[in-house]
This record gives sequence, C-alpha cells and structure tokens, in this order.
Amino acid sequence: MTVSNTLARLSLLTLLLGCMLPPSAAADQVSVNPRQTWQMLEYIAVDYAGAVQEGQVRDAAEYAEMREFAGVVKAQLMQLPETPNQARLLAAGDRLIASVAAKAEPAQVASLARALADELLASYSLATVPSLPLDLDRAAQLYVQQCAGCHGVEGRGDGPTSASLDPRPIAFTDQVRAAERTPLALYEVISQGVPGTGMGSFAGLADNDRWALAFHVGGLAYSASSRREGAKFWPKAVRAHTRVPTLEALTRLREADLATTLPADQANAIVAYLRANPQAVLEPSGKSNPLALARQQLAASERAFGKGDYQGATTLALSAYLDGVEPIEPTLAARNPDLLREIEAAMGRFRALVGGHSSPEALNAQASLMNLLFDRADAVVQDGQADPTAAFLGSFTILVREGLEALLIVIGIIAFLRKTEREDVLPYVHAGWLGALLAGGLTWAIATYVVDISGANREVTEGVSGLFAAAVLLSVGIWMHQKSVAGRWQQYLHAKLSAALTRRSAIFLFTLAFVAVYREVFETILFFIALWSEQSAGAMTAGLLAGIVVLVVVAYCMLRVSKRLPIGRFFSVSSWFIAVLAVVLVGKGVAALQEAGWVGLRFINMPRIEWLGVYPSWQSLLAQISVALAAVLGFYVNARVSRAPAP
Repeated sequence: MTVSNTLARLSLLTLLLGCMLPPSAAADQVSVNPRQTWQMLEYIAVDYAGAVQEGQVRDAAEYAEMREFAGVVKAQLMQLPETPNQARLLAAGDRLIASVAAKAEPAQVASLARALADELLASYSLATVPSLPLDLDRAAQLYVQQCAGCHGVEGRGDGPTSASLDPRPIAFTDQVRAAERTPLALYEVISQGVPGTGMGSFAGLADNDRWALAFHVGGLAYSASSRREGAKFWPKAVRAHTRVPTLEALTRLREADLATTLPADQANAIVAYLRANPQAVLEPSGKSNPLALARQQLAASERAFGKGDYQGATTLALSAYLDGVEPIEPTLAARNPDLLREIEAAMGRFRALVGGHSSPEALNAQASLMNLLFDRADAVVQDGQADPTAAFLGSFTILVREGLEALLIVIGIIAFLRKTEREDVLPYVHAGWLGALLAGGLTWAIATYVVDISGANREVTEGVSGLFAAAVLLSVGIWMHQKSVAGRWQQYLHAKLSAALTRRSAIFLFTLAFVAVYREVFETILFFIALWSEQSAGAMTAGLLAGIVVLVVVAYCMLRVSKRLPIGRFFSVSSWFIAVLAVVLVGKGVAALQEAGWVGLRFINMPRIEWLGVYPSWQSLLAQISVALAAVLGFYVNARVSRAPAP
C-alpha cells in the first residue's frame, strides 16, 4: 500500500467521523484541530504530482483521493471557528477544489494548497516556531529509541519491524520527497501521528524535543559533505538569507523552493546545513546575517498585528529596530548613510502604521519594503566586514561626530569661567568630563564582559540625557543673554559673580559636564563594540587616534577665539550659540525616545537634517519649535528689561 493510500484512509476517516457525528459534535471535533486541515493541505501539495501530469491522470485511484481530500479540506474549513479571514479561506478552498477537478498542473495545485495552508496558520495562530536552542544530539538519541525500529537507524524505512507494517514506513532518505518536505510538516506528523498507520502521536514528548526530532529526520537525506558545503555557502548567500530571514521561515523551507533562486547544489547544501544548525538564522550579531533578528521580529510584529494585538506588534517592531538594526548601524553609517536613513524612516513608518491601526495590506507593503532595505543592508555589511578603509572612516567619523557636541558644551563652560575670572571652579568641570570618560570605560567593560546593553537602553539614555542637557543649556543661554545686554560688565562680575558661583553652582556645572560628555561617550563605546573585530582593529585604532587629533585641534581653536572676544560680545555670541545647541539636542533627544518607544511618532513631509537634530515627525519638530520660541522670548524680555530706566 502506498503513502497516498494512507492519506486517503486518513481523509476518509475524517470525513466519516464528520458525517457520523451530530452537526454540533462534528463542529466541536474539528474546531479544536485546524492542524489536521493544515496537514491535509501539505499532503495535497506533495502527493498531487503522483496523480496528474500535463493535464492527464497518471493514477486514477490517487486522483480520486486528491479530489476527495480537497473536498474534506473545504468541509473542515466550513466547520472551523469563524475568523475575519474565513471568507478568504473558503474562497481559497473553492479554488483548490476547482484546480484539482480541472487536472491543473502540480505546481499550480501545490501553490494553491500551500498558500491556503499559510493562511490557515496565520488565521488560527498555530504555533510554528520552536524555541532555540534545539538539542539535536538529544533528538538523535530519541530517534534511535523511538523511531529506528520502524524507519531504520539511517532513516531508510528498513527498521526491524518495518516488514510487518502496512503501509511500510517512509524512507527519510528519499531525496525527491526530502526536497518537498518541511520541518513544520514533520513536526505536525510527529505531534499528531497518522491514523490508520503505524505512525502514532508523540505528543507526550516536550514541544522542543518534537521540533528537534523534526529537524533531525528532515536532515537524514543530506550527507555530511553537503552540510560542510552549506556552512561555506550560507554566510555569503544573500539570496538565501532573503528566502530564510527568520526561524519561522526555516520551519517552512523546502529545498525545492530554495532551488528556484539558487543553483541546485547550493540549495541542497544550505538546507543540509540549516537542518543541522537551525540557530544559524538567528545570529543578529554574527557576521553571517546581522539583520536576521530584525527580519524575525518584523514578521512577528506583522502576525501580532493580524491578531489585533497592537501593543505586542508595537513592542516587536521596536525590537526589530533596536535589537536588529542598531548593532550594525555604525557600519551602515560609515559605508552607506543614505541607506541607514532610509531604514530608520521605513521602520518609523511601520511603527506609525501599527500605532494608527492601519490596514493589514498597508502594513504588509511597508514590511516588504523594509525587507528589501534589509537585503541591501546585508550586502553592505558583508562587503564592509574586511574593508580597512570602511573601518577607519567608521571609527573616525563616529568619534568626531559624537565628540564634537560634548566638546562644544565643555569648552563653552571653560571659556565662560575663564572670562569671568572664576578658574577656581574649573576643577569641578574637569572632574565632570573626566568622570564621564571613566564611566564610559566602565560601560565598555559591562557591555563587553557582563551584560549586553540593549538598543532600547541606549536610546533612552541618549534621549533623557539629551533633553536634560537641552533644558540646562536653554536656561544658561537666556541667563548669558541677559548679562550680555545689561552693561557695566566689570562691576557686575566683581559684585555678583562671586556670590552667584557658589558650591551648588559648581556641582551643577560638574553635572552638566558629566552628562554632556557621558551621553556621547556612551553611544561612541557601543558603536565601537559593534564595529570591532580582529581584522579591523588596526584601522579602527588609526581612525580613533585621528579623531582625537581633530577634536584637540578644534578645542584649542575654540579656546583661542574665546580669549580674543570682548566679554560682552562673548556672552552675546555664546548665548545664541547655546540656544541653537539646545534646539539641536532637544530634537535628537525626542527622536531617541521615539526610537525607544517612549514618545509617539507621527510623520510630517519635511527633510531630515541630522546635524541640526531635525527629524520628520511632529513630536520632535514641535519640541524644537517650543525650545526655539522659549529662547527668542527670553532674549526679547532681556532686551526690553535692559532698555528700561534703572530705578
């Protein structure tokens, strides 16, 4: 008796049970097991080719079974609990029945059956993803204990009890069937068994053991040499990463499908490797596929959105960016900053669609766009891993970009204290920025050897410290502008400044210097950790030293210029400069909190100017306008008061 006869017996058994039970009982019986419907669709997709070829019936009995099976699928779809997609499921079931009746080509029927199976998985939230790590060594032991008696030690279907079984056990080493088999289909058979055969249910095993068994038996058709070849192909196979972006995609991966985009030998080798090493698709910080986690979380966000779990979809979308994209942001910023901006904007729009409860079609279209951007980013990252020029430029630009903002604030404080002849307070300022550097070193040690600092924590740290610095700079800018228009500088300084710069003020300046510098050191260190490798160490060190030289030269020039300015002009220029810096920092702070999910995100059609902290969202723009208006209003009030007659 053939495998298809077994499937026919399963379908007839299901149909008879449905007819023998009262209508309500039949509905209850089927409603709790949509997995069986999914299994039957998989059977049709694989076995229909044995019944029909080129529009002609090759095996009348098998063709009758396929028609019967398609009818059972439709009957079960009608009895499953209602979902928003039920009308679409039933329409797909009708198309499948019509295609089988019309003796359509096997590829068309398989495509319809699998599309309906995927829709069924999404509609009924069937668990399709194992939890890593999978213990494949334990799976091999379980196979010997539980399966080898029937299927044989090597999976050839020739175990000691196989001769007494009708139908005979499946040979897992059959290359043709292995190319059409998925770990998910094997998992379902292991979990539910096949009625009417010697294949019983192994539902008593732990879920992850059943998944590990599915991957183990799914890999028995592949040789050790194929797995070794796959280990070589996989890291550089960008098209394979596109087809297998997540662990869920791996559970549904067929060698035959992968062979449509890759040479047959590469597809065979990659499937062999991934069946033996499923964790390879989930290496977000690995060199082979740094965006795998981003793709996985993005797909999970889509599924959560489809179920109406908008909060879960938002959390997963944030994770896709913070845990998937952030680790490779330094490389993208150095090699293709335009692509990085495209990805950040696309991720923001995806979160906005989720937050606005947009249509699933719009969300899916945006996700498709993001996956295309991820593909481009994959190519950029892989090309730049061993490029010393990219490592040097990345190191240099990161240090200069992040260090310049902190430098402007610290040098401004030092110049102010020197102008006002309060160099006795300088030790507090120096202690602040030196303490920030030491804290940065501690952060590096923690991030490297203790815990992995998440992208969310990084963005929150940047956002909160940016808003704090902006608030402080705004108040300092308005105060400096007031003094710049007050006149009689020397008298004011000698009479008031000694009292103004108390111990409390000195501690305040220490805090400002510490926060301003640590904010930039924190981000710089995490960038360097993400970029660092043995191959790039020399180039990155050279970039670091070059960046330090540039920052030292800038600091020296700023101090020289500040010495030459008259004190009234210095305070006037500094007040406007500090106000602008406050506007920049508040924009960056809000943007960082948006990326961490602390602040909402509504886009506006306007350009993005990162060095000015201008981002195309209402929230960040309104925050910057508010700070700018506060500064202008403060300066206006200062000017009016300065023109008023003295009492």
